[in-house]
Amino acid sequence: MKWGVLVLPLALLVSGCANVAEISETLPTMNVISGKKPHEYAQCLVEKLADSRGALQLESHKDGMRVIVPAKFSSAPAAVFDIEERSSGSSIKLHERMSNVPIRPKDVQKAANVCISG
Repeated sequence: MKWGVLVLPLALLVSGCANVAEISETLPTMNVISGKKPHEYAQCLVEKLADSRGALQLESHKDGMRVIVPAKFSSAPAAVFDIEERSSGSSIKLHERMSNVPIRPKDVQKAANVCISG
């Protein structure tokens, strides 16, 4: 039993090093609309996640931006934001690598929510 307690969290951390395309194909864990333009929302994410994550990758994508968030302890992608411009702001979809793991770090979700209107 003791080994199971130690091995399970380690397996969750190391398992499934997905790439951006695979993460983007998962169902979004968040799908919202913001009054901010894509670059404003992306800049807010960069500021909010600066202390807990490595450097975020910002890319032009469709009619907006894509923000790739690295994992906490590696440079592998952990989350992908697709931010598309709308006439009055942007639509935001968040895809997370470990979306079905309830004990995943919540800093990305927290930053995503704070940046919607904050």
